[in-house]
Amino acid sequence: MKSLSKPMELILGKKFKLPVWEQVVTTMREGELAEFTCDVKHTALYPLVSLSLRNISHGKDPLEGQRHCCGIAQVHSHHSMGHPDLDKLQVNPQPLVFTLEMLEILPPGSYQLEIWAMTDEEKLQVIPQIHEEGNALFKSGDISAASEKYYSAIACLKNLQMKERPGDDHWIKLDLMITPLLLNYCQCKHLLGQYYEVLDHCSSIINKYDDNVKAYFKRGKAHAAVWNEAEARADFAKVIELDPSLETSVAKELRTMEDRIREKQKEEKGRYKNLFNYNSKASATASTVSSVFLSTSPSLKLKTYIHSTVVNELNCQLYLYVTTNK
Repeated sequence: MKSLSKPMELILGKKFKLPVWEQVVTTMREGELAEFTCDVKHTALYPLVSLSLRNISHGKDPLEGQRHCCGIAQVHSHHSMGHPDLDKLQVNPQPLVFTLEMLEILPPGSYQLEIWAMTDEEKLQVIPQIHEEGNALFKSGDISAASEKYYSAIACLKNLQMKERPGDDHWIKLDLMITPLLLNYCQCKHLLGQYYEVLDHCSSIINKYDDNVKAYFKRGKAHAAVWNEAEARADFAKVIELDPSLETSVAKELRTMEDRIREKQKEEKGRYKNLFNYNSKASATASTVSSVFLSTSPSLKLKTYIHSTVVNELNCQLYLYVTTNK
């Protein structure tokens, strides 16, 4: 546990999935290290808890990889959790020994909740704050940290959306909250050079909202970045169709793309030119050597088989196999 950058935080009274942990930590003092052996009846849900904690440690949604059903149904489900050790425990629960170290005890009201520990209402209330924090980080130039903030807010809303029926009013409301966050996330990913992720996310937005100008614009830029000229032009044309006031911005992006394409073509032309010069020099060298060599024995009737291998532009190896006609 100490190898992780952040220790686990347990909030008493929040109905944690593994109630036995709440029971044992109440017997510990700050700074104490202790082991607890827990029977199977207390550890049946441990694979789900462990999966959530592993997701949190990697900055993922705690519920990622879990099916939308109750805990008992999860236990009896036979789909892989993505970790062999958890798969074994899920199929065959065992008594477990937990080693816990009490690092710090905070009094009630002094702890700022992590998103995963919040109620649905608390999550909705904190989203605007996370959005603003992401914007501030973006303006300060910390693009990577800003993308993490946007991702955190998106994951939070996706978690709430999973509890709604797709297409219902509340589901659509949550989706409309996700969209601007996802567009901001795409902007960060574009600046970080992750263009194909931008293409995927913008396409997912366009599939639901085919009049979203920002999604077309960002996707067009991503297409241009990966040399998809035809697709980029199509997206930029759609931007102008939806919002003619963006014609100047689109023209700027098109000029940038065309300049990059011309520069690329110029580089490729130079490489091909050098390649052709290389081949012509090698061919001339081989021909000269062969003709000089054969002319030295005009009086013999020979069957000759010549194989030449170019070593570099100025050197040619020549192999001559000769048999006389009788």
